[in-house]
This record gives sequence, structure tokens and C-alpha cells, in this order.
Amino acid sequence: MFTKMTLHREGTTTIALTILFIFILNTLVQFFLADYTLIRWFIYLLSAGLMYIVLQFFRNPKITTTHGENLIICPADGKVVVIEETTEGEYFKDKCLQVSVFMSPFNVHINRNPIAGVVSYFKYHPGKYLVAWDPKSSTENERTTVVVKHKSGIEILYRQIAGALARRIVWYVKETDSVKQAEEFGFIKFGSRVDVFLPLDSKVNVQLGDIVKGGITVIGELNNKKKSIMKKVIAVLALAAFMGAAVAQTSQPKPAAKKEDCCKKKDGKMECKKDCKMACCAKKTETTKKSDGK
Repeated sequence: MFTKMTLHREGTTTIALTILFIFILNTLVQFFLADYTLIRWFIYLLSAGLMYIVLQFFRNPKITTTHGENLIICPADGKVVVIEETTEGEYFKDKCLQVSVFMSPFNVHINRNPIAGVVSYFKYHPGKYLVAWDPKSSTENERTTVVVKHKSGIEILYRQIAGALARRIVWYVKETDSVKQAEEFGFIKFGSRVDVFLPLDSKVNVQLGDIVKGGITVIGELNNKKKSIMKKVIAVLALAAFMGAAVAQTSQPKPAAKKEDCCKKKDGKMECKKDCKMACCAKKTETTKKSDGK
């Protein structure tokens, strides 16, 4: 099946320099080794191989990305080399689930956001260039750390790590940026690794040794059940408080009537309404009734 393929913008300079190098090399070979046919063709083949490797490394295939509110999407093409509970010491400073993907020079090296949300933390760390599968590479190599907060409030940390060959990490995000799931957030050149740190109650959907695809493979799922229960409890408590306030308001005694509410002045005298409840009016009414009885 044919897949539409383009070259990534990060490869522009490298590809141009490679073409220039091959052109100069083959020109010199043709000029100085014209009589050595086998050597010339060997160098031609090496040149073609070098050009192929560089082009395929910077390939940018068109893919149909996976999306899901609670899904954690793989950030890169490669092989799962770590799944373990560990302590993340830079941002969370607590225990997390770590899933690491190693990218060989033959993988697509585009890095994609595992979840959608807002970048709550970003930091670039200069460092060493240990081989990417070395456990120390996660904390000692050149790397970037990105933390994205999901709309549920859950945070995911993912880290680009340079390897022995990778000498340049590129990123396209900064703090407070809103990012989309499976959208590009960076690129690492020539062999590297990406670590993802998840909450302990997350579900992991991959196993060690699995071959995964960035933007496509679902490596895990967020656990939003606790968050949902808490939201429902808060809503019930708020409703109960509102109803309690309403009941308290209706049970309060009505304010006593004021004289001006039931009496009015007529011909210089105070005249009471028929249903007046004022004490002075009540006495007056009682006196009038007695007089009428006599």
C-alpha cells in the first residue's frame, strides 16, 4: 500500500549538506580514480546508500492519528524498552509509571503529544550523549522535559533524550501553550529515546519489546474515575447547601408589621385597616366591640 511521504523541515540543512558532500566526493573520484572502475563504483554505491539513509531518516509519512479523551498516545516510532514503576525527581518528585520508547536511526523521529492539554512545565537540560538505552541517559543526557495538564487535572510528563548519535533536540512548545493530542511537539536527530511518566493508577496497554508507532499506538489510558466521583460528590454537597439555605430562609419568622403599614391618617385622626394586626389597633377594636355590646 502506497503511503504519501514528504521530507520533514528539520532535514533541509542536513540533506543539502549531504548532497553537496556526495557531489564533491564523486567529482573527485571521477577525476582521480577514472582508471579504477571497481573502486569508483564502490564509492558510488556508498554515496547512494548514504543519501538513502539521510532521506529516510527525515521522512515524514502521512498518518491517520489516534485520538481519545482518556487515551495516552505513543510519542514516537520505535521499540518499548522500559515499563516500570520509578520515582520522577525533576517535576513530580513522586512515584510514577515510566514507559520508554527507543528510536533507532531507521525510525521516523517526529515526536508527538501523548495527550491534549496545556503545557504546565518545560525545561531544556544540556548533558551527556550516552547510548539511549542506558538507564542513566534519562537523567544525564541532553534532554527536554515537557509536562502537559489534561482537562481533568491529571498531568503527564514526557522527555526527549539525545542518544550517542543524536546531537540535536528540537522542540516546538513552551509553557502555557495549548497542545493537541498526536500533534508534533519536537524532533530528535539520528537515534534517541522518549520517556513518558504516567500516574500510578494509569492502565498500560503495551509490553516490553513492542514495536510502536508515534501518533497511532495507544500506550495507556488515564484513570478518570476518581476525578468523576469527586466532581459528583462536590455537586451533591453544593446542591444540599443550596437547599438548606432555601429551607432556612422560608422558616424565618415574618417581620412585625409597622404602624404605617396598616394605619393611615384621615381628617387628622389615625384610621386602621380592617385586617390591622398592630397591638394598639387590636386594643382599640376590642374597646369598640365592648361599647357596641352595651
